[in-house]
Amino acid sequence: MSLVYPSHDHSASIVFGGNPLDRMSERRDDDEFIASLREDRRGRTLLFASDLLVTPAPHGDPRFSRAEAEALGADWGEAIFLGTDEAGPLFAAPIADPESEAYVCHNLRALGVAGVIDHALMGAVAQARSLIGWHARHRFCANCGHATTVGQAGMRRDCPNCEAHHFPRTDPVAIMLAIDAERERCLLGRQRRFPPGTYSCLAGFMEPGETIEAAVRREIWEESGIRCNRVAYHASQPWPFPANLMIGCFAEAVTFDIDPRDLELEDVRWFDRADIGPMVERTHPTHAAPPSVAIAHHLLRAYAKHGAPVIQSAAAVAA
Repeated sequence: MSLVYPSHDHSASIVFGGNPLDRMSERRDDDEFIASLREDRRGRTLLFASDLLVTPAPHGDPRFSRAEAEALGADWGEAIFLGTDEAGPLFAAPIADPESEAYVCHNLRALGVAGVIDHALMGAVAQARSLIGWHARHRFCANCGHATTVGQAGMRRDCPNCEAHHFPRTDPVAIMLAIDAERERCLLGRQRRFPPGTYSCLAGFMEPGETIEAAVRREIWEESGIRCNRVAYHASQPWPFPANLMIGCFAEAVTFDIDPRDLELEDVRWFDRADIGPMVERTHPTHAAPPSVAIAHHLLRAYAKHGAPVIQSAAAVAA
């Protein structure tokens, strides 16, 4: 089966956000069942060379058959089971760089911007990249240091020495748009690595013992010196670089003088709502917003369309 997302699910419309696979978590310990999936002739796999997705040149379907995957060096018996849909089981596996003009290795950010791969499949691509990266970084037990083995068809690593189980982690990141409702403006910042003129929402990792709302207020305060009151959730986005969850929120600013406490950003400033639409559409004469692959783009687009009421409407949906 495939999962179905309701039409009002903002997250599912964002790149990497819609993953229709049935992950079948309840059957991952059933070795016989997993073996039958590996023998299913409909089985396909996504292949990654390091952190790059491999496709037939130039933008072919990234789902390889077992024979095609094994010809490129994939270990089918160790391939990670991602889930199933109407087309059959889907796996993921690492390979060496194919070093052939018949194949292309893609950066996922660029693929998301280009929009050349089916939107629903991009969610599975994000799932695969995060899991493959996790396995590469966790080959030894954090408890005793012994080499670990793959468990639950790729969703766990097991230590044969101390019997510890290790599971993939997702690191939550709060990303937020602070709004000055009275003056119809919002707070944006830029990092030094951004293209010239590009500004985005403020963001930062959530810390232990912290709620989403507290993280939003703290990050805005640290990066701009602005205090906020009400916080409303809007949408989230898996961000497989390497394994983050971007939690998109709006925040109601109650102070307005910018005075950053840290030096993480090159610049922080207020932007009039009238400028946001052209920045999102890339028609503004001097400034630009992030592309649609980023959740910041969608937060800004919602604010440009609805203004300050996005805080109230998002809060009402959350309630």
